[in-house]
Order: sequence, then C-alpha cells, then structure tokens
Amino acid sequence: MALTFELDPKFDRTLRDGIAELWTDVSNAGGAVGFVPPVTADDVRPELVSHLVAMAEGRTRLLVGYDEEGAVAATAFLALNTHRLMTHWLWLYTVMVHPRHQGKGYGRDLMDAAAQAARGMEGMEAIRLTCRGGTGVDRFYTSCGYKEVGRVPDAIRVADGDDRDDIIMLLPLG
Repeated sequence: MALTFELDPKFDRTLRDGIAELWTDVSNAGGAVGFVPPVTADDVRPELVSHLVAMAEGRTRLLVGYDEEGAVAATAFLALNTHRLMTHWLWLYTVMVHPRHQGKGYGRDLMDAAAQAARGMEGMEAIRLTCRGGTGVDRFYTSCGYKEVGRVPDAIRVADGDDRDDIIMLLPLG
C-alpha cells in the first residue's frame, strides 16, 4: 500500500513525537540524517525544534508521508531561501523513510512528492540537497533525477578517522 503525503500538516504533539521517533529509528538504522548511532529521541529533539522554529517563521515547509495505520513513515523538510538572489530554488533536508518501510519504493514516492510540492511553489525552479558520501544514497538521488553539482571532500566527520564527502545535488524542476 502506498504512503499518503501531506504538505504542511497541522502540527501537534502526535506529529512531533512521530517525527522524533522516525528520526531516531532512521538514525539508529544507519541513515545519514545528521546523527551517528546510537541516538535517542532526546538527542534528536533539539534539531527537530530548530526545524519547527524555521517552519513557524515561514522559512521551511514540512512534507509527511503516513502509512496505512496513520503513523509517520516518511518526512522531508523544504527550506526556502531567504536571500533575494536565491529564492528560485529550495533546499531539501532530513529526507527519511522509516526502516520498516524501506525497499517498497516509498523513498522514490517521497522524492516525487517533494518535487511536486516544490513545483507548486511560485517561482521555484530547482531543488538542492546534500548527502553524506560513502552511503550510496547519492546513487538513489541520481535515479530520482538529481545530478551531482558539487562535492566537499572530507567535510563530514562521522568518527575519528572516518571523514565523508558532502555531496551537493540538484534537481531542475522545469
């Protein structure tokens, strides 16, 4: 069964806790979403709060995918550029699909829903994202139409002696 996506859902405690749980589970499964396992929901919450502040300020929009039981199964944050010379593209952050739902095509569905949401925003021409090298996720984004446009070698330190490239990818929306 497919996920049901909602852009800018009504935010409440249930959604907040669902995103925190998703983020924790994805991180602990090895997902490259800003943390290195092991993490707890308490570790994730401060970063989630910063995303929520950006949403409240109108700088970020939230896309949520719900599974057939109504649980948060996927998310992506669409961060708008506030710089007047860069308002024609946005950043896609914290792209996650719960580990129990991976391998079902939901990641591609999430990326399609994010692109559709961006296309619905006036004047939006492209989506940029970054991803952690060494995970293979750049191949997934390439299969979704993104193209590598930059790379910062050894920019992400996941552990002593384990530095990864920060890969910048772009999806033109035209």
